[in-house]
Amino acid sequence: MAKNSKGVSGEIKIPSPITEEITRKINNLPSLQEKIRESLKEDVSKILEIILMGAININSSDVHIEPEEEKVKIRMRVDGVLHDVSVIEKELYNKIISRIKLLSRVKINIEDRPQDGRFTIWIPEKDLSIEVRMSTLPSEYGETIVMRLLDPRKLINLDQLGLRDDLHSLFEEEIAKPNGMIIVTGPTGSGKTTTLYAFLKTINKPDIKIVTIEDPVEYHLEGISQTRADSSKEYDFASGLRTIVRQDPDVILVGEIRDLETGQISMQAALTGHLVFSTLHTNDAPGAIARLQALGEKAVNIAPSINMIIAQRLVRKVCKSCTKLVEAKEEELKEIKEELKNIKEDIFSFPETVNLPQNKGCRECSYTGYRGRAGIFEALVIDEEMEEFILSSPSTSKIKNKAIEKGMITMRQDGMIKVLKGETTIEEVNRVT
Repeated sequence: MAKNSKGVSGEIKIPSPITEEITRKINNLPSLQEKIRESLKEDVSKILEIILMGAININSSDVHIEPEEEKVKIRMRVDGVLHDVSVIEKELYNKIISRIKLLSRVKINIEDRPQDGRFTIWIPEKDLSIEVRMSTLPSEYGETIVMRLLDPRKLINLDQLGLRDDLHSLFEEEIAKPNGMIIVTGPTGSGKTTTLYAFLKTINKPDIKIVTIEDPVEYHLEGISQTRADSSKEYDFASGLRTIVRQDPDVILVGEIRDLETGQISMQAALTGHLVFSTLHTNDAPGAIARLQALGEKAVNIAPSINMIIAQRLVRKVCKSCTKLVEAKEEELKEIKEELKNIKEDIFSFPETVNLPQNKGCRECSYTGYRGRAGIFEALVIDEEMEEFILSSPSTSKIKNKAIEKGMITMRQDGMIKVLKGETTIEEVNRVT
């Protein structure tokens, strides 16, 4: 999406020489660390441009600037893991933080309380606009800044989620239904928004109306009405949702169910002819039922309104440049077999010979052994039998056992299947589950 080349407040335009050099030379952490170290004598605007363009080029999701007693540390989150990138002087930090605050349209002279803002990175050579969500937090030695990079190129469709064939078919079937509710659960940074946007991209057609209410709107999708919840303007999820249902939508996305009122309106919409997507913060899919009940909702309303609950995590994929397959050790084989012992053969059949990925680390993957991420999922389908079961107010563990009995593959099992396919490692699955 093209921008005005003159630039406006709240926008940082990356000059052509920086774009070209970083695109050509910077594709891993070591090369970025070296480039930032070389640039520290440049003016503050150029240093910030290099930091941001470098972060984009190595697929970093977040940039952290953290003051310590004598120095200031810059770290970047790549594939879900934080890495040290540079150490700068306090004097330079003060200039950078002022520049970021100015871009983000927050108050420069306020240092004793948190502030949130946004700005845009505009890269003309790539015709690319990346939104940055910025947050400040007072700390012992100064303000900590975190910048979340919302790169629209990371938006993917259903076919790119890396789903098992049976799960892909299930998701296709569920998002094609005209009404009901689909909830995606998981901690912050587990890819919930990516999954929901993949659903929206798949069903987005001229003959249906899709409306979202988010806080904030992270990515812009053409053909979809997106609104931002803003409690300062008395437009929160609940009040916004009440308005949205009067806009004759076919599909509604509610960014997150945070309170009872939002949950009740969402479920009522699902029961009255709308397909509703939303998120919750729970550890697994069955835990969403308990979470909704903890908010104050009754099982009699939960069971008939929800079609499916998805839980997910992101695991790092092994680096293709430095990974080789080696025969599984006895203890590894035992762990995987124990995890997958109840899976039906039509879903996954255990190979006769088990070779697992062994990654050494190389310059391409910044010596981590991993490059890129993939989702691992579990899906709890609320059919008639499960609906009746939920109405009996079972515990979360009983719901989980019932779902497994009915054929649900857990996130951990999905992760182990990806291990056997050579996509990730046992250590990585253990890390996130």
